Amino acid sequence: MESIYLAIPLASLAGAIIAGFFGGYLGRKGAHRVTILGVGTSFVLALLALNHHVFNGAEAYNATVYTWMISEGLRFEIGFLIDNLTVVMMAVVTGVSLAVHVYTIGYMADDKHNWPKTSLAGTNSYQRFFSYISLFTFSMLMLVMANNFLQLFFGWEAVGLVSYLLIGFWSVRPTAVYANMKAFLVNRVGDFGFILGIAAVVMYTGSLDYYEVFGQVDSLTTQTLSIFPGVDWNVISVICILLFVGAMGKSAQVPLHVWLPDSMEGPTPISALIHAATMVTAGIFMVSRMSPLFEYSDAALSFIMVIGAITAFSMGLIGVVQNDIKRVVAYSTLSQLGYMTVALGASAYSVAIFHLMTHAFFKALLFLAAGSVIIAMHHEQDMRKMGGLKKYLPITYWTSLIGSLALIGFPGSSGFFSKDSIIEVVHYSSLPGSGIAYAAVLGGVFITAFYTFRMFFLVFHGKERMDEHTREHLHEPPRVVTWPLIALAIPSVIIGAMTLKSMVFGGYFADAIFVSEAHNALAKFSEGFHGVWGFVEHGFKGPALYLAALGVFTAWLMYIKQPGSAGFFVQKFSWLHKLLENKYYIDDFNDWAFGAGSRGLGKRFWMLGDVAVIDGFFVNGSAKAVTWFSGVARKVQTGLLYHYAFAMIIGVLALMTLFVIF
Repeated sequence: MESIYLAIPLASLAGAIIAGFFGGYLGRKGAHRVTILGVGTSFVLALLALNHHVFNGAEAYNATVYTWMISEGLRFEIGFLIDNLTVVMMAVVTGVSLAVHVYTIGYMADDKHNWPKTSLAGTNSYQRFFSYISLFTFSMLMLVMANNFLQLFFGWEAVGLVSYLLIGFWSVRPTAVYANMKAFLVNRVGDFGFILGIAAVVMYTGSLDYYEVFGQVDSLTTQTLSIFPGVDWNVISVICILLFVGAMGKSAQVPLHVWLPDSMEGPTPISALIHAATMVTAGIFMVSRMSPLFEYSDAALSFIMVIGAITAFSMGLIGVVQNDIKRVVAYSTLSQLGYMTVALGASAYSVAIFHLMTHAFFKALLFLAAGSVIIAMHHEQDMRKMGGLKKYLPITYWTSLIGSLALIGFPGSSGFFSKDSIIEVVHYSSLPGSGIAYAAVLGGVFITAFYTFRMFFLVFHGKERMDEHTREHLHEPPRVVTWPLIALAIPSVIIGAMTLKSMVFGGYFADAIFVSEAHNALAKFSEGFHGVWGFVEHGFKGPALYLAALGVFTAWLMYIKQPGSAGFFVQKFSWLHKLLENKYYIDDFNDWAFGAGSRGLGKRFWMLGDVAVIDGFFVNGSAKAVTWFSGVARKVQTGLLYHYAFAMIIGVLALMTLFVIF
């Protein structure tokens, strides 16, 4: 199995290298074939690993592949930790990536129209795009397969780098350049906290290996450090909070969420890849992997729960006022990531990973369905210019309906099992902040259902609002676009029921995730589990199902039954609409405080360092000094011979005097 584990990431890397360096020779078909072959190979091998560990019951594989260096006993290595947590992530990442690769063939077929004829960046852009998404898959696989913090950080930064390239792929668009720079800078803030957390781990344990660090957790709980004079902090809490700051950046939690909606400037396949199963879930996976550390810090867990609750509720509200179809789904991603984070804070790591898995399928489905609509609408993304598309796009319609129902938690869908599990486990939690979190996730159910079906009704039902030219050319995109939709719709329906018992209530993660006996919310929740159908019946007894139904009914009432009522509420609550439309003014604050502040600080450093010191003192100052000295020296040159003879005599006398003295 060792060779199979190594081949899983290398297959995707090989496809990326071949398409990237030889794309001009391979052509379009050659590039997408080689990358699909690479990712497809990774997917098949990941399924073999899944079968080996989950169904055959193999023990966790933990081994070093390559030792980079050893410095004063600290080992810097590349190694793999393959257990049940790893294999489910590998299968999800490679499966969604494969669907995105196939879908990209159709979506990027006319990419040449997105580049000016004079732009050299448009040359072989199709091949370059496939290279990037394969490289992204490789980076994510290296992250989830890591057995040490060094490799984790390598994968962490690699997905950030490739996401920068993908978000700004259409580099001739100023909005895309702004979006990828924003994503890069915001993630640097989170990554700074992340690397400080890793540094603290090394400082107090002397190791980068997961198991070695976990083995010293008892000593970490008894140690303190002083960040500010006179205030002692528990080391384990500091480490966990710093590591979670990194997760806040990658998994887009408030206030480091601002990069993710703007990343919609990238092509739609990237939205599905980044927002469904890869980059944004890295933080959720990392905290779950580090459960042996987080379980010893109630402060960190409460912090995580509250941040997740704020994100889940507040980002859902912004989704209500969005008119760009991709941005609605993007804010939905932010909200659902908040749900996963809340589960982490409640020590229900298995529930968080369960929702991560189900969400990966139905959110990728919704993004790709949005892309199908955009293709049919000739790259129009404003939902106010759509409507009545059901009869033109039947496959997109039904798959979108499946994804929407899974997102709102319709009984029996995959999203129902995972979202209800989060709500219930938070209800049983006794950690500080759990009451706020429970109220937030319940409120988020209504909001999610409302904005999801607001989007669905505006796009597929009601009056046709597109122009005549667009209406005449409306048709279902090619099969290379619709096949991935159907492939993703199937797990969006069945994967939750199939895996609920083993992943949430069974021992699926027994060797990979640690939960303290003091944090028994999931254990209490498990006491009432009586099978899948019992879970569905229990859903009808709780408030979540009826809040979701109310959200769907409200959306139908406002956008189908009485379309004008939406405008009434906008006018009635104009202050709230403006607040949400401006995204709580967080972007404005960042531009004013950090953007303008950084530019102002840079200008002052330029005035002081460049203008005053470098130019003023060293460059212009040295020139002035030479000019002054030249002016003095020029007066010595009189042209009279006796003056020069007198100077020579004085010089000889001075030398003789020095000789006598010394």
